[in-house]
Amino acid sequence: MFTLKNYYKVLVMIIVIITLPTHWVYSQDTPPEKPATNIKEVQKHPRNSMSMPGKFPGRVVQVHHDKSIVENKFQQTAIDEMLTKGMLTLTGAKEATTAWRLFVDTTDIIGLKVNPVAGALLSTSIEIVKAIIQQLEEAGIPKKNIVIWDRREYQLHEAGFTENNFPGIKIIGTERKDNKGSYHDSTGKLYSLEMIDTNWYYWADVEDKYDEETLPYMINEGKHSYFSKIVTQQVDKIINIPILKNAGSSITLCLKNLAYGSISNTGRLHKQLWSETTAEVCAFPPLRDKVVLNIVDGIKGCYNGGPAANPEFITEYKTILIGTDPVAVDRVGYDIILKKRIEEKIQKEESPKGRIFLELAQKLQLGVADLDKIELKKIELP
Repeated sequence: MFTLKNYYKVLVMIIVIITLPTHWVYSQDTPPEKPATNIKEVQKHPRNSMSMPGKFPGRVVQVHHDKSIVENKFQQTAIDEMLTKGMLTLTGAKEATTAWRLFVDTTDIIGLKVNPVAGALLSTSIEIVKAIIQQLEEAGIPKKNIVIWDRREYQLHEAGFTENNFPGIKIIGTERKDNKGSYHDSTGKLYSLEMIDTNWYYWADVEDKYDEETLPYMINEGKHSYFSKIVTQQVDKIINIPILKNAGSSITLCLKNLAYGSISNTGRLHKQLWSETTAEVCAFPPLRDKVVLNIVDGIKGCYNGGPAANPEFITEYKTILIGTDPVAVDRVGYDIILKKRIEEKIQKEESPKGRIFLELAQKLQLGVADLDKIELKKIELP
């Protein structure tokens, strides 16, 4: 029974709480509980010999070539040389063809995961993708077995991934339009629904409603983010080719390029689960067991304003990072961008939130986040 005496007890308790110092009530040591996800599902699926962190856990090769970009023009010959040297150093092979065949076979369908989000101004460069394709062909991989892919097909075309630039190479995206620019067929159904695999999904106990304009970019609402059929059904191996760029005080390199580029309904995940999504989605077999190489395009990147392209913050790093371990590669890239942000006075020091996703990924056994345990091999080319 609620008595007057009980009322006064409750009133006193409220007054005490209100007058407490704020940090006593909202301690940084006890942050709000995160929404639940189905990350434990990955434990049901056994790993294979190529599963992350791959053949060379903790090893990263950084290749710098001062002439890789001259007067804002990418230099194909220099980039070819960087890629070759990086692959030989990573693997210890004497021939580039031998190095590539450690990861792919002539019967594999190989998906090249690029990042065209920022358009031609700051997307995975055409030149580095051409260098990779050329070396794959030299290793015996037929063109018909190579696929360039990303989430949004139209962005691929806008960034220069077209039949003219890549004759004989399949170029596909999960989200697609018809020739008239419509996302819907004659019945009003999204074309993109045909590209998601409802048997594979990242479930998270958070959802959002999308308006009519936004839904085609999300594909579905609810608590499920479905994996693209590109990764679940259409490719056997994935070579990940992100860009060296920031996302606020964090980065958007290997893990982010894969995670947010491979699932639907991502808008709901940014606010509360950005770090968790970036790490956990990569732990599911369609990515964990298929991504065999990560080649970060740092010829030109950014240190602020990412993942979009703000010309003010674009810079020429003139470098590429190569590794099978996406966590280790991201960790090295993180330090490169952090150093530049501090030099440019964007940040005074490291933000504690910037590396949370790397620590989560390490706990999921996707790679090495501890810099002291990373074997970094730096190469300077003339």
